Amino acid sequence: MNLTVLYFARFREAVGREQEPLTGDFTTLGSVREHLLALGGHDVLGERNLMCARNETLCTLNEPVEEGDIVAFFPTVTGG
Repeated sequence: MNLTVLYFARFREAVGREQEPLTGDFTTLGSVREHLLALGGHDVLGERNLMCARNETLCTLNEPVEEGDIVAFFPTVTGG
């Protein structure tokens, strides 16, 4: 399966890139996250409170992924 992974805000800074192509056998956004963590250099994705999206729609890590999806990871936003 081929996906495009996008990183936003401080996640982009920590990973060192805005996006990257990813190929593998993924079923959910959680499995994408675990794959990226295993690759190394993506430690910021191990944070407990992160947000994610699939094809520009907010979702959870349990969201299924399909060929060609665009997935995004970004930190939670706080306001005051």
